[in-house]
Amino acid sequence: MATAHRLEPSRWTRADPVTLKAAVERAREASEARIESALVGVELPVAEAMLYAVRGGKGLRAFLVTESARLHGITDAIAPAAAIECIHGYSLVHDDMPCMDDDALRRGQPTVHVRWDEATAVLVGDALQSLGFELLAEAKGDPAHVLALGRALARAAGVRGMVGGQAMDIAAENAAQPLDLAQIEALQAGKTGALIHWSATAGALLAGADTDPLACYGDALGRAFQIWDDVLDVEGDAATVGKAVGKDDGAGKATFVSLLGLDEAKRRAADLVTEACDALCIYDEDADNLRDLARYVISRDK
Repeated sequence: MATAHRLEPSRWTRADPVTLKAAVERAREASEARIESALVGVELPVAEAMLYAVRGGKGLRAFLVTESARLHGITDAIAPAAAIECIHGYSLVHDDMPCMDDDALRRGQPTVHVRWDEATAVLVGDALQSLGFELLAEAKGDPAHVLALGRALARAAGVRGMVGGQAMDIAAENAAQPLDLAQIEALQAGKTGALIHWSATAGALLAGADTDPLACYGDALGRAFQIWDDVLDVEGDAATVGKAVGKDDGAGKATFVSLLGLDEAKRRAADLVTEACDALCIYDEDADNLRDLARYVISRDK
Protein backbone atom coordinates (compact mmCIF):
# COMPACT_ATOMS: atom_id res chain seq x y z
CA MET A 1 0.00 0.00 0.00
CA ALA A 2 1.31 3.46 -0.88
CA THR A 3 2.32 5.76 1.97
CA ALA A 4 0.10 8.81 2.47
CA HIS A 5 1.96 12.08 2.24
CA ARG A 6 1.35 15.78 1.73
CA LEU A 7 1.40 16.85 -1.89
CA GLU A 8 2.27 20.30 -3.13
CA PRO A 9 0.12 21.62 -5.99
CA SER A 10 1.55 22.23 -9.44
CA ARG A 11 0.17 22.21 -12.96
CA TRP A 12 1.13 18.99 -14.78
CA THR A 13 3.34 17.25 -12.26
CA ARG A 14 4.28 13.93 -13.83
CA ALA A 15 7.88 13.26 -14.84
CA ASP A 16 6.42 13.48 -18.35
CA PRO A 17 4.15 16.54 -18.07
CA VAL A 18 2.50 15.77 -21.40
CA THR A 19 1.06 12.49 -20.10
CA LEU A 20 -1.85 13.82 -18.09
CA LYS A 21 -2.69 16.72 -20.38
CA ALA A 22 -2.80 14.36 -23.37
CA ALA A 23 -4.98 11.87 -21.49
CA VAL A 24 -7.50 14.56 -20.54
CA GLU A 25 -7.58 15.87 -24.10
CA ARG A 26 -8.14 12.35 -25.46
CA ALA A 27 -11.10 11.85 -23.14
CA ARG A 28 -12.54 15.25 -24.07
CA GLU A 29 -12.10 14.71 -27.81
CA ALA A 30 -13.52 11.18 -27.69
CA SER A 31 -16.58 12.26 -25.70
CA GLU A 32 -17.22 15.20 -28.04
CA ALA A 33 -16.90 12.89 -31.06
CA ARG A 34 -19.37 10.45 -29.48
CA ILE A 35 -21.88 13.24 -28.90
CA GLU A 36 -21.42 14.49 -32.46
CA SER A 37 -22.00 11.00 -33.86
CA ALA A 38 -25.25 10.75 -31.90
CA LEU A 39 -26.53 13.88 -33.63
CA VAL A 40 -25.70 12.89 -37.19
CA GLY A 41 -28.71 13.46 -39.42
CA VAL A 42 -30.43 15.97 -37.15
CA GLU A 43 -30.59 19.01 -39.40
CA LEU A 44 -31.89 21.54 -36.88
CA PRO A 45 -30.31 24.64 -35.33
CA VAL A 46 -30.82 23.09 -31.91
CA ALA A 47 -28.43 20.24 -32.81
CA GLU A 48 -25.79 22.73 -33.93
CA ALA A 49 -26.26 24.61 -30.65
CA MET A 50 -25.94 21.37 -28.66
CA LEU A 51 -22.53 20.68 -30.19
CA TYR A 52 -21.54 24.30 -29.60
CA ALA A 53 -22.46 23.92 -25.93
CA VAL A 54 -20.31 20.83 -25.29
CA ARG A 55 -17.23 21.76 -27.30
CA GLY A 56 -14.19 23.48 -25.87
CA GLY A 57 -14.58 22.48 -22.22
CA LYS A 58 -11.91 21.11 -19.94
CA GLY A 59 -13.05 17.51 -20.29
CA LEU A 60 -12.28 16.81 -16.64
CA ARG A 61 -15.49 14.90 -15.97
CA ALA A 62 -15.07 12.74 -19.06
CA PHE A 63 -11.51 12.02 -18.00
CA LEU A 64 -12.59 11.09 -14.48
CA VAL A 65 -15.01 8.56 -15.96
CA THR A 66 -12.50 6.95 -18.32
CA GLU A 67 -9.71 6.96 -15.75
CA SER A 68 -11.81 5.48 -12.96
CA ALA A 69 -12.94 2.84 -15.46
CA ARG A 70 -9.34 2.08 -16.41
CA LEU A 71 -8.49 1.49 -12.75
CA HIS A 72 -11.09 -1.29 -12.80
CA GLY A 73 -10.01 -2.92 -16.06
CA ILE A 74 -12.64 -1.26 -18.27
CA THR A 75 -11.10 -0.06 -21.52
CA ASP A 76 -14.17 1.46 -23.20
CA ALA A 77 -16.10 3.98 -21.12
CA ILE A 78 -16.70 6.62 -23.78
CA ALA A 79 -20.50 6.29 -23.58
CA PRO A 80 -20.70 7.32 -19.90
CA ALA A 81 -17.92 9.88 -20.45
CA ALA A 82 -19.97 11.50 -23.22
CA ALA A 83 -23.07 11.23 -21.05
CA ILE A 84 -21.58 13.29 -18.23
CA GLU A 85 -20.34 15.93 -20.65
CA CYS A 86 -23.91 16.21 -21.98
CA ILE A 87 -25.34 16.63 -18.48
CA HIS A 88 -22.63 19.12 -17.52
CA GLY A 89 -23.14 21.02 -20.78
CA TYR A 90 -26.89 21.24 -20.20
CA SER A 91 -26.32 22.62 -16.72
CA LEU A 92 -24.04 25.36 -18.04
CA VAL A 93 -26.43 26.40 -20.82
CA HIS A 94 -29.28 26.83 -18.35
CA ASP A 95 -27.05 28.38 -15.67
CA ASP A 96 -25.91 31.07 -18.11
CA MET A 97 -29.44 32.19 -18.98
CA PRO A 98 -30.83 35.60 -17.88
CA CYS A 99 -33.25 33.95 -15.43
CA MET A 100 -30.29 32.41 -13.59
CA ASP A 101 -26.70 33.74 -13.66
CA ASP A 102 -27.17 35.87 -16.80
CA ASP A 103 -23.73 35.35 -18.35
CA ALA A 104 -22.85 36.46 -21.86
CA LEU A 105 -19.59 34.50 -22.13
CA ARG A 106 -18.70 30.85 -21.60
CA ARG A 107 -15.28 29.40 -22.55
CA GLY A 108 -14.47 32.71 -24.20
CA GLN A 109 -17.44 32.47 -26.59
CA PRO A 110 -20.96 33.91 -26.52
CA THR A 111 -23.27 31.78 -24.40
CA VAL A 112 -25.94 29.76 -26.19
CA HIS A 113 -28.80 32.16 -25.44
CA VAL A 114 -26.67 35.03 -26.78
CA ARG A 115 -25.44 33.17 -29.85
CA TRP A 116 -28.95 31.90 -30.64
CA ASP A 117 -31.85 32.89 -28.35
CA GLU A 118 -33.37 31.97 -25.01
CA ALA A 119 -35.88 29.48 -26.38
CA THR A 120 -33.10 27.62 -28.19
CA ALA A 121 -31.02 27.60 -25.01
CA VAL A 122 -33.86 26.00 -23.06
CA LEU A 123 -34.26 23.33 -25.73
CA VAL A 124 -30.51 22.74 -25.94
CA GLY A 125 -30.36 22.06 -22.21
CA ASP A 126 -33.37 19.77 -22.36
CA ALA A 127 -32.00 17.87 -25.34
CA LEU A 128 -28.52 17.47 -23.85
CA GLN A 129 -30.00 16.03 -20.68
CA SER A 130 -32.02 13.51 -22.68
CA LEU A 131 -29.04 12.65 -24.87
CA GLY A 132 -26.89 12.09 -21.79
CA PHE A 133 -29.13 9.32 -20.53
CA GLU A 134 -29.50 7.88 -24.04
CA LEU A 135 -25.72 7.60 -24.31
CA LEU A 136 -25.39 6.20 -20.81
CA ALA A 137 -27.80 3.40 -21.71
CA GLU A 138 -25.27 2.35 -24.36
CA ALA A 139 -22.50 1.78 -21.81
CA LYS A 140 -20.81 -1.61 -22.06
CA GLY A 141 -21.00 -3.89 -19.05
CA ASP A 142 -23.29 -5.86 -16.79
CA PRO A 143 -26.82 -4.46 -17.31
CA ALA A 144 -27.33 -4.29 -13.55
CA HIS A 145 -24.20 -2.17 -13.19
CA VAL A 146 -25.24 0.09 -16.07
CA LEU A 147 -28.61 0.54 -14.40
CA ALA A 148 -26.94 1.46 -11.10
CA LEU A 149 -24.75 3.95 -12.94
CA GLY A 150 -27.81 5.55 -14.55
CA ARG A 151 -29.68 5.76 -11.28
CA ALA A 152 -26.67 7.39 -9.63
CA LEU A 153 -26.43 9.96 -12.42
CA ALA A 154 -30.13 10.79 -12.21
CA ARG A 155 -29.71 11.42 -8.49
CA ALA A 156 -26.51 13.45 -8.94
CA ALA A 157 -28.11 15.62 -11.63
CA GLY A 158 -31.44 16.07 -9.88
CA VAL A 159 -32.97 17.79 -6.89
CA ARG A 160 -30.70 15.89 -4.46
CA GLY A 161 -27.66 16.98 -6.44
CA MET A 162 -26.93 19.58 -9.08
CA VAL A 163 -30.44 21.00 -9.49
CA GLY A 164 -30.88 21.17 -5.72
CA GLY A 165 -27.59 23.02 -5.37
CA GLN A 166 -28.58 25.47 -8.08
CA ALA A 167 -31.92 26.04 -6.37
CA MET A 168 -30.12 26.80 -3.10
CA ASP A 169 -27.86 29.23 -4.96
CA ILE A 170 -30.82 31.10 -6.45
CA ALA A 171 -32.61 31.22 -3.09
CA ALA A 172 -29.49 32.63 -1.44
CA GLU A 173 -29.55 35.66 -3.75
CA ASN A 174 -32.79 36.82 -2.11
CA ALA A 175 -32.02 35.70 1.43
CA ALA A 176 -31.97 38.21 4.27
CA GLN A 177 -28.54 36.98 5.39
CA PRO A 178 -25.59 35.68 3.35
CA LEU A 179 -24.95 31.95 3.60
CA ASP A 180 -22.52 30.71 6.22
CA LEU A 181 -19.67 28.29 5.48
CA ALA A 182 -21.67 25.13 6.19
CA GLN A 183 -24.45 26.32 3.89
CA ILE A 184 -21.99 27.19 1.12
CA GLU A 185 -20.45 23.72 1.41
CA ALA A 186 -23.88 22.08 1.20
CA LEU A 187 -24.83 24.21 -1.81
CA GLN A 188 -21.63 23.45 -3.70
CA ALA A 189 -21.75 19.75 -2.84
CA GLY A 190 -24.85 19.70 -5.01
CA LYS A 191 -24.24 22.34 -7.65
CA THR A 192 -20.64 21.40 -8.49
CA GLY A 193 -19.67 18.40 -6.42
CA ALA A 194 -22.39 15.91 -7.30
CA LEU A 195 -21.41 15.48 -10.95
CA ILE A 196 -17.71 15.32 -10.06
CA HIS A 197 -18.47 12.67 -7.43
CA TRP A 198 -20.42 10.65 -10.01
CA SER A 199 -17.65 10.96 -12.59
CA ALA A 200 -15.01 9.79 -10.14
CA THR A 201 -17.02 6.76 -9.03
CA ALA A 202 -18.37 5.80 -12.47
CA GLY A 203 -15.69 3.22 -13.18
CA ALA A 204 -16.19 1.46 -9.87
CA LEU A 205 -19.97 1.47 -10.32
CA LEU A 206 -19.67 0.05 -13.82
CA ALA A 207 -17.38 -2.69 -12.53
CA GLY A 208 -19.54 -3.46 -9.51
CA ALA A 209 -16.58 -2.63 -7.26
CA ASP A 210 -16.19 -0.74 -3.97
CA THR A 211 -16.81 2.95 -4.63
CA ASP A 212 -15.60 4.30 -1.26
CA PRO A 213 -12.01 5.30 -2.23
CA LEU A 214 -13.08 7.08 -5.40
CA ALA A 215 -16.08 8.64 -3.60
CA CYS A 216 -13.72 10.17 -1.02
CA TYR A 217 -11.45 11.34 -3.83
CA GLY A 218 -14.32 12.80 -5.83
CA ASP A 219 -15.85 14.62 -2.86
CA ALA A 220 -12.54 16.26 -1.93
CA LEU A 221 -11.79 17.07 -5.55
CA GLY A 222 -15.19 18.68 -6.06
CA ARG A 223 -14.78 20.89 -3.01
CA ALA A 224 -11.27 21.93 -4.07
CA PHE A 225 -12.53 22.65 -7.58
CA GLN A 226 -15.24 25.01 -6.32
CA ILE A 227 -12.93 26.79 -3.91
CA TRP A 228 -10.54 27.42 -6.78
CA ASP A 229 -13.40 28.72 -8.93
CA ASP A 230 -14.04 31.25 -6.15
CA VAL A 231 -10.34 32.13 -6.13
CA LEU A 232 -10.41 32.68 -9.89
CA ASP A 233 -13.43 34.95 -9.53
CA VAL A 234 -11.18 37.19 -7.43
CA GLU A 235 -7.77 36.74 -9.05
CA GLY A 236 -8.57 35.50 -12.54
CA ASP A 237 -8.40 37.36 -15.81
CA ALA A 238 -11.66 37.31 -17.77
CA ALA A 239 -9.86 36.73 -21.09
CA THR A 240 -8.13 33.66 -19.67
CA VAL A 241 -10.99 32.34 -17.57
CA GLY A 242 -13.33 32.72 -20.54
CA LYS A 243 -16.19 34.27 -18.59
CA ALA A 244 -16.88 37.30 -16.42
CA VAL A 245 -14.97 37.51 -13.13
CA GLY A 246 -15.67 39.54 -10.01
CA LYS A 247 -19.43 38.93 -10.26
CA ASP A 248 -19.73 37.26 -6.86
CA ASP A 249 -18.09 40.13 -5.01
CA GLY A 250 -20.07 42.70 -6.98
CA ALA A 251 -23.30 40.96 -6.01
CA GLY A 252 -22.30 40.64 -2.37
CA LYS A 253 -22.51 36.88 -2.69
CA ALA A 254 -21.04 34.67 0.02
CA THR A 255 -18.23 32.45 -1.32
CA PHE A 256 -15.39 30.43 0.14
CA VAL A 257 -13.10 33.41 -0.43
CA SER A 258 -15.43 35.95 1.17
CA LEU A 259 -15.91 33.73 4.22
CA LEU A 260 -12.40 32.34 4.63
CA GLY A 261 -10.24 35.02 3.05
CA LEU A 262 -8.11 34.43 -0.04
CA ASP A 263 -5.09 32.85 1.63
CA GLU A 264 -7.13 30.54 3.86
CA ALA A 265 -9.28 29.50 0.91
CA LYS A 266 -6.15 28.52 -0.98
CA ARG A 267 -4.86 26.57 2.03
CA ARG A 268 -8.20 24.79 2.36
CA ALA A 269 -8.08 23.84 -1.32
CA ALA A 270 -4.53 22.49 -0.97
CA ASP A 271 -5.54 20.40 2.05
CA LEU A 272 -8.46 18.96 0.06
CA VAL A 273 -6.09 18.01 -2.75
CA THR A 274 -3.96 16.14 -0.24
CA GLU A 275 -7.08 14.43 1.09
CA ALA A 276 -8.11 13.47 -2.44
CA CYS A 277 -4.70 12.04 -3.27
CA ASP A 278 -4.46 10.10 -0.02
CA ALA A 279 -7.85 8.47 -0.73
CA LEU A 280 -6.27 6.76 -3.74
CA CYS A 281 -3.56 4.95 -1.82
CA ILE A 282 -5.07 1.50 -2.48
CA TYR A 283 -4.42 1.99 -6.19
CA ASP A 284 -0.71 2.81 -5.72
CA GLU A 285 0.91 4.36 -8.79
CA ASP A 286 -1.97 3.29 -11.06
CA ALA A 287 -3.86 6.35 -9.83
CA ASP A 288 -1.09 8.87 -10.53
CA ASN A 289 -3.12 10.52 -13.29
CA LEU A 290 -5.96 11.14 -10.85
CA ARG A 291 -3.53 12.54 -8.28
CA ASP A 292 -2.08 14.89 -10.87
CA LEU A 293 -5.55 15.96 -11.91
CA ALA A 294 -6.26 16.97 -8.31
CA ARG A 295 -3.08 19.02 -8.21
CA TYR A 296 -3.99 20.67 -11.49
CA VAL A 297 -7.44 21.67 -10.23
CA ILE A 298 -5.89 24.18 -7.80
CA SER A 299 -3.23 25.51 -10.15
CA ARG A 300 -5.43 26.17 -13.18
CA ASP A 301 -6.01 29.69 -14.45
CA LYS A 302 -9.41 29.02 -16.02
